[in-house]
Amino acid sequence: MKSYMRLAGQLFNQPLLTTPDSLDLAVRWANQAMNLNIVNLAPATGARIWHDGEDDSRAVQLAREEEQRRANLQATGVQVIPVHGLLVSRAAHLNVCETMTSYETLRTQLRQAVADPLVERIALDIDSSGGSATGAFELAADLRAMSLQKPITGIVNFSAYSGGYLIAAACTDLVLSRTSGLGSIGVIAKHMDRSAMLEQAGIKVTTVYAGAHKNDLSSTEPLTEQSMKVLQELVHEGYEMFVNAVAEYRGLNVAAVRATEAGVFTGQAAINAGLADRLATPTDAVDDITRAVATSRAQRPQAGRLSVRAAAAALQTQF
Repeated sequence: MKSYMRLAGQLFNQPLLTTPDSLDLAVRWANQAMNLNIVNLAPATGARIWHDGEDDSRAVQLAREEEQRRANLQATGVQVIPVHGLLVSRAAHLNVCETMTSYETLRTQLRQAVADPLVERIALDIDSSGGSATGAFELAADLRAMSLQKPITGIVNFSAYSGGYLIAAACTDLVLSRTSGLGSIGVIAKHMDRSAMLEQAGIKVTTVYAGAHKNDLSSTEPLTEQSMKVLQELVHEGYEMFVNAVAEYRGLNVAAVRATEAGVFTGQAAINAGLADRLATPTDAVDDITRAVATSRAQRPQAGRLSVRAAAAALQTQF
């Protein structure tokens, strides 16, 4: 039950940097899940028992993967970091859905890449419709600061909406393909009123509280005028932060960003709006970054030659 309660806390009564379709899908899933007899369900984490032999095999596999990763870095100087699925604040929230990225984990990966002397360029492989506003702006600010130490290219592969776009906008430069989409610079929030369902089930909830705002946004009663005002203020505050952050990161006028009205843009239209820099497929974008590193290396004293095509091929397997 604890996992579902945490999920509800991530979805309701707070501003979210996500698209309406993604939020509706999550809400429908949560509504179904919270009506199940979850006492008899297996834990969401899908825990399994590992035998000693399996542990050894897994350790060997991880060691080989790390060895291959280091070899790729040695050859290309490019670290690819995935930003996929729903965005959440902490890694502890990842056990309730299949494809998610936490701001906490992403920050750690970026810091490691910046600190690694083998990494000369960083590429974010972005495919996300956004997620939680909590922690998003802090992560974007940290990303922008780290991009001043090492270039970070955002590659939209194939969506960067809402919170996903906030991260993309903070990159040094932003690439998307002709069919990739980005934008949705807006904030959304929902409140679930379960009072009618509880009444139909013969359940009456009595709440005792102290402090005028302690019972704001309760799901066991209709949304009050006071609660609506609180939620609207949270949404508008988040929206102002979002618009101003994108304007700063992309060098745009605040009014121009606001004028997008949370619309979405595809391919060249995104570039025309100033929301991205150039068109390229994800694999071509990696080729370009690898080639730039190779050129930089070749211009250094005693630099070795690099087969760009072979090195880029190794990176492309990560997409």
